[in-house]
Amino acid sequence: MFGTLFLGRKEVGTVRSKFGRGQSGQGMVEYALILVLVSIVVIVILLTMGNQIQNVFSNVVAALGA
Repeated sequence: MFGTLFLGRKEVGTVRSKFGRGQSGQGMVEYALILVLVSIVVIVILLTMGNQIQNVFSNVVAALGA
């Protein structure tokens, strides 16, 4: 019964190499997901605080122009 669950040394190496092949672009995908998450956070912040940020820049421009 449990004999069929045992994988020999060669089979384990084959399984390991098959799973290891698809990881070459894994880092790039993770960086892309982080970039998307940061972009979403920035968009949400700009949508919720956009008018306040615009007022700050308007005040700075007015102070520099005066």
